[in-house]
Amino acid sequence: MMLPEDLMLLFLDEVAGGVRMDSTSIHNALAGAVLLELVNSGRVAFEPDGKRLAVVDPTPLQNAFLQESLTRLNKPMKPQRAVEKLRNHVRDNVMAQLDARGVLTVEKTKILGLFPIKTYTLNDVQVVSDLRRLVGVVALGYRAPDDRTGALISLLYAVKGLHKVFQGDKREMNARAKEIAAGSWAGVAVKKALDAVHAAVTAALVASTVAATSGGGSS
Repeated sequence: MMLPEDLMLLFLDEVAGGVRMDSTSIHNALAGAVLLELVNSGRVAFEPDGKRLAVVDPTPLQNAFLQESLTRLNKPMKPQRAVEKLRNHVRDNVMAQLDARGVLTVEKTKILGLFPIKTYTLNDVQVVSDLRRLVGVVALGYRAPDDRTGALISLLYAVKGLHKVFQGDKREMNARAKEIAAGSWAGVAVKKALDAVHAAVTAALVASTVAATSGGGSS
């Protein structure tokens, strides 16, 4: 599975149902994961000055979700702007990917018969439990990170979500995640992209939280 799909599975609560974090955090983290996926695919890279990301290979991707995401990066832009461009409908799109894989089933319903919402039913709880265990042993310091687990932990750390996704001491997990984010487990190009995405997700989360607060205060 792709990085955004793994991340969405970690956000799901396989016991109680629902999700473990707020929608703003989930959307920003998933957008960061999509951006990393595009960088890893070789379609997106930093410009020579290292400040903006741009599409460097327009060859269509086989995955329709990633291809549609790639078209949103229609000009060179800073990582934070890229995250903002990619987060629109990202949760629904990733859930649709998981539905297509048979991991879960997305169902449309209405609250009070009026307000449409989407719910899900996990078809394979073990997939989520196994993934949580795989990433959790790294988050808790029992195993060294690799490209996959290191990226997932860094994205969760960016939205302050580790303690909501894994059981353990919040301070210790954050300290461990900080070490992972600063570590040398990834190649130079991947590490540069991950650092930029981590900062971009954090900044986008702050900006969207401030906007929501301001909007609530003015109503």
